[in-house]
Amino acid sequence: MNNENRKGQGAAKAFGALLRFYRERAGASQEALGKETGYSKSQVAMIERGQRRPRGRFVEIADPFLGAQGALLEVVGEVTASGVAAWFEDYLEEEAKAAGIHMYETHLIPGPLQTEEYARAVFHCAVPALEDEDIEAGVAARIKRQEMFFRKPAPLVTFVLERAALTKPLGGPDVLRKNLLHVRERADLRNVTIQVMPEDRWTHAGLNGPFILLETEERRGQLVYVEGQGGRYFLSEQPDVGDCFARYSALRAQAFTPEDSVRLIEQVAREL
Repeated sequence: MNNENRKGQGAAKAFGALLRFYRERAGASQEALGKETGYSKSQVAMIERGQRRPRGRFVEIADPFLGAQGALLEVVGEVTASGVAAWFEDYLEEEAKAAGIHMYETHLIPGPLQTEEYARAVFHCAVPALEDEDIEAGVAARIKRQEMFFRKPAPLVTFVLERAALTKPLGGPDVLRKNLLHVRERADLRNVTIQVMPEDRWTHAGLNGPFILLETEERRGQLVYVEGQGGRYFLSEQPDVGDCFARYSALRAQAFTPEDSVRLIEQVAREL
C-alpha cells in the first residue's frame, strides 16, 4: 500500500480527533462550530470522523474559536487527499495481507477490476459531489490498490458479479467497453477467477447484497466485510462468518462457469 496515502489517512483521523477534543473542551456543539466556519453540522461531523478534509478558512477560524492556540493549524498540514475514506482503512489493512479475497458485487464493476476512466466515472456519481482533488486522489488510490493481484505470495482472488454490474454504462459505452476488456484480461491471471451471475436464476443466494470475504494470513482465520448505506462493518465470529462463506459458495455454484463468464464478458463488450 502507498505509504504516503497511509500517512494522509491517519492524519485525517488524528486531526478529526483533535478537532473534537478542542470543540468539546470549549463547550461548542458541531452546529455552533459549523455556523462559525460556514460549514453544516454534518460536514463538521465528517471532518471529526476523518471522512472529509477541512477546506478554505475552516481551520484558520476554528483554531481561535475553540482556543486551540495553534494546535489545529499545526496538524492540518499533514492532512492530505489520500483517496481512501478513513473508515476503509481497516479493511485495506486486512486486504493487503489476505491470502484469499472473494467479492460478490451487484451493481457495478468492483474497485479492484476498475480502469482509471471507469473509477473516475464512479467517483463523479458521488452524492454529495466530491471535489476534483478528492476524485483524482480516489482514482489514484483505487488503481494503486490493484497491485494486490501481483504481490508475492499471490493471493487467491475470486469474483461473482451480477450481469447488471457489467452492463451499467457508467462513464458511457466506450468507458464500459474498455473496462470489460480489462476485466477479461484480469481473468487470465492464474490467481484470479471471475464468474458472472445470470439474470434468470430461480434461486439466488445473494439477496442480502454485496459483501467481501477475506481469508487471513496463511488462512488461519476468516473475515467478512459488508458495506452499505447505513454503515460498514466486519463480521469475525461464528456462525455469521461461516454462513457468509457458505452463501458465497452457493453463489459460485449458481453463477456461470469461469469459461462461460469470460465468453459473456466478451459478448457484452462487443455489443456496446
